[in-house]
Amino acid sequence: MNSTKPQIGFDRFIQLDWAAAALRVRAGVSNLDELTELIDATHSGPAAKKKTRTVLNRLWLEPRPDLADFAERGVEIYREAPDTPISSLTWGMALATYPFFGKVSEIVGRLTALQGDCTSAEVHRRMAEIFGEREGTRRMTNMVLQSQASWGAIERLDKGKRIVRAPAIELDASSAAAWLVEACVRYAGHSLSVAGIGSNPIIYPFSLAGSSSYLLSKSRSLEMLVDSAGNQVVGLAT
Repeated sequence: MNSTKPQIGFDRFIQLDWAAAALRVRAGVSNLDELTELIDATHSGPAAKKKTRTVLNRLWLEPRPDLADFAERGVEIYREAPDTPISSLTWGMALATYPFFGKVSEIVGRLTALQGDCTSAEVHRRMAEIFGEREGTRRMTNMVLQSQASWGAIERLDKGKRIVRAPAIELDASSAAAWLVEACVRYAGHSLSVAGIGSNPIIYPFSLAGSSSYLLSKSRSLEMLVDSAGNQVVGLAT
């Protein structure tokens, strides 16, 4: 499942309103002019614009072929419920598309789970252990953290040295919540424990609320099974 995923790739700061504009274009309720104006107003040169558009294309405008159906279902959720938090939909696409984004999310989610905050140095140290101690890893980790702050997941205080988890974004038992769980499964590349879905660190900014079993039963793209230890797990429907 993970073979076609880029190992890094998320190498740009993506502001939430840029992602929202790209989603509106994909949903057919806006055109590229709006997105182009936003990018032109915030980028100084063609190279920077191209790199940002590349990430936005992967997220919404031109998703990978293996994620095309998943992306379209996310777009359909937005069409049917325009008040769905854009951050939840873009987070799901980022998880499914970019393992690097998912790993930063997982680390931040774990580190902030108990006290609600952590230092950026802790995040960088964990990422360096996985992806290597090089400048590219540090820079791209910063891009993800900066993006997650724009999306309302965290606050970066003390000149970015301290990361504070923002209040959870409530999704309730919505289609977006089930779709986000599917993003978790796609990121993981294997089935996940149903009992642990609500506290999964990679979706730390969101509260799914309600019964996980009921929520997941509403999705035709997911199936619940019982593993060899008798635990209920959720995976992609076959």
